[in-house]
Amino acid sequence: MRWHQAVMALGIGVALVALSVSLSGQGAAPQPPVSPRPWPPALMPDGQPDVQGFWRAENGGTQSLDPAKSSGADFEERVTGVVKRAPSRIVDPPDGHIPYQPWAAALQKQLAAVYEHPTRPEHIDTQTRCLVPGVPRMYYFPTFQILQTAGSVVFVWDEYHVFRVVPVDGRPHVGANVKLWMGDGRGRWEGNTLVVDTTNLNAKSRLDVVGDFFSDNAHIVERFIFADANTLTYEATITDPTVFTRPWTMRVAQRRMPAEEMWEFACHEGDHDSARTSIKVIDSDIGKK
Repeated sequence: MRWHQAVMALGIGVALVALSVSLSGQGAAPQPPVSPRPWPPALMPDGQPDVQGFWRAENGGTQSLDPAKSSGADFEERVTGVVKRAPSRIVDPPDGHIPYQPWAAALQKQLAAVYEHPTRPEHIDTQTRCLVPGVPRMYYFPTFQILQTAGSVVFVWDEYHVFRVVPVDGRPHVGANVKLWMGDGRGRWEGNTLVVDTTNLNAKSRLDVVGDFFSDNAHIVERFIFADANTLTYEATITDPTVFTRPWTMRVAQRRMPAEEMWEFACHEGDHDSARTSIKVIDSDIGKK
């Protein structure tokens, strides 16, 4: 009887893992059609280009920046043994590598080495610990919604229940002693490109699962480049002389998604995935034989 339960659990686990891998690859799949929108975009009452709607990275995922990889793709590579080549998200420097200072490069390698077998909480990726992924990480993982009101652009994510209000009315940054998970963004429009100057980051989040990071001295200039009604390029240039030898830039292609209702999302620290739970059931049952 216990062997029967074990086989059933294994079957359920395999099915769920297969489903998770399938879903994880949807970021690179062809996007569904969206309703036609005027281009050039209509103007809001305050003169902003109307770019409201839902957007998602074409090749989403935060396993690593170099190469651009999702956790689902990483899992699939480990299961199949087939490594798929992917470009780096880093477009400057041209070699696609983050220009770390020697001490920072050593720390990143250490974080990458211990995340699979952590012995302390700080070894675990901050996103996995249900902490806010922050800027710029929130722009290459989940779907986000853009809302616009007079004098501001608002970004909303269901994941981690995060939102971000970016004033575009010329107001100054908050005081330098204020540190925030999403930073303090101040925007301006250059034609159909939204430029956001982001400071005041608390640097408690990481850039990806394998431990790429910056410090709370980081200054990020983000560019939301709207090429047509359904195409957005997100660029972030990070300057942090504490960690890097020079400024560097990442780029993420985005596509407009159909209007949808945000689904409830909850992250539970210490939660186990279905496959791991099934394996534990199997081990428990076999151990009793």
